[in-house]
Amino acid sequence: MNGYEKNCRHTRFRRFCKVLTLNDNKDLIEKYKEVHRPGAVWPEITKGIREVGIIDMEIYLHGNIAFMIMDTVPDFDHDKAMKELAQKPGQKEWEQYVSQFQKAGDKSDTPEKWEITERIFELDKQA
Repeated sequence: MNGYEKNCRHTRFRRFCKVLTLNDNKDLIEKYKEVHRPGAVWPEITKGIREVGIIDMEIYLHGNIAFMIMDTVPDFDHDKAMKELAQKPGQKEWEQYVSQFQKAGDKSDTPEKWEITERIFELDKQA
């Protein structure tokens, strides 16, 4: 594995890292990967994501743990944006669709299912 190339058009942004547990089922995990491949996510979903101020989003998998990196505009208000995103066209239907892959209990919306992680290390802040 040689890592992933990434270009960034923005010099300043806010980053959120989140985790989500998927159902521990190889077939479902493969299907989850399929529904997130380029061009597979419903266009209204990616449009809504961008409209609320999310500049870029990446999801990585390790076993049945999904890890999201979400880069946003500098003045991004997470709670407000997630509430707005939940009301965007197709969002409720998308959440219902992907819930079959996710081990989220009674959590139904993206902000409840995807839990924000705590940053504990930043190389730029080290001596």
